[in-house]
Amino acid sequence: QVQLVESGGDSVQPGGSLKLSCVVSEYTPTTNCMAWFRQVPGKEREGVASLYKAAPWTFYPNYADSVKGRFFISQDNTKGTVYLQMNSLKPEDTAMYYCAAKSTNGRQLCTPGERSFDYWGQGTQVTVSP
Repeated sequence: QVQLVESGGDSVQPGGSLKLSCVVSEYTPTTNCMAWFRQVPGKEREGVASLYKAAPWTFYPNYADSVKGRFFISQDNTKGTVYLQMNSLKPEDTAMYYCAAKSTNGRQLCTPGERSFDYWGQGTQVTVSP
C-alpha cells in the first residue's frame, strides 16, 4: 500500500517561497505519475503540477497556468520524495496542498488536469498573507 505524507506548509508573506515535500512509502516502478493538488474550502480541488517518470532519470513536468514559472515539481528517487518549490507566492495560492500518485500508461495521462489518482496524502496547509 502506497502512503504519501506531505510536509512543509507554513504561513508566508506575498512574494515569499516555500518548499513542500511528499514522502512516498513503498515507491514502486509502476508509480510513475506524481502530482500536487490544492483546495480551498468551498472550491474544487485544483491540479497544480504533475511529474511523469518516463525512465529512471527522465521526468516530464507539467504545470497549471496559474503557477507556471513560479512553482517547480521535482523528485528525488534516492529519498522517495517529491517536492514542490513555490516561489513568488500570492494570496490566491493559499490552500491545503495534497500530494497524489498513480500508475499510468502514458505521459498524456499525467497532467494537473487529471484527477483520477490512486493515492492521496492528508495535506499540508499553505497560507499567504501580509
